[in-house]
Amino acid sequence: MRLSTKFSDALHLLVFIDVFSDIKITSDLIAISIKTSPVVVRRLIGSLRDAGIIINDPNNHQPIFAKEPSEITMFDVYLATEGHTALFEIDHDTNAECTVGGNIQEVLNGFYTNAEAAAYKELNRISMQEVIDQILIADKLKKARAAQ
Repeated sequence: MRLSTKFSDALHLLVFIDVFSDIKITSDLIAISIKTSPVVVRRLIGSLRDAGIIINDPNNHQPIFAKEPSEITMFDVYLATEGHTALFEIDHDTNAECTVGGNIQEVLNGFYTNAEAAAYKELNRISMQEVIDQILIADKLKKARAAQ
């Protein structure tokens, strides 16, 4: 089963609109950076708009943050794109007569619940401003290494 990249792509999109806020941003341009189709980008923009994370700039009709990036967490973006989708899925079709198959769901459910809570807590701690700042730092380091 292929995992969804909507969350990652939405983070990419948000950093892109902040970093390139001085140029005309279109779904086609964002799609080139993400390496996806403009339709996927427009769907992501719609999800982020519905969640109140971005709005259209009334002056030029391109996406902008609805509030400061420091006020938006990665968890906000996760909820906007993935909803309350479980991070882990348990296989419920196991042999109940087997020692492992009959007990694995209950045991894993406890572990998975704790792991998801920890992941959500961490995502809620990290702001979009931190993501943006880290991208810009990584880019400067990459350019500095290339110049050597």
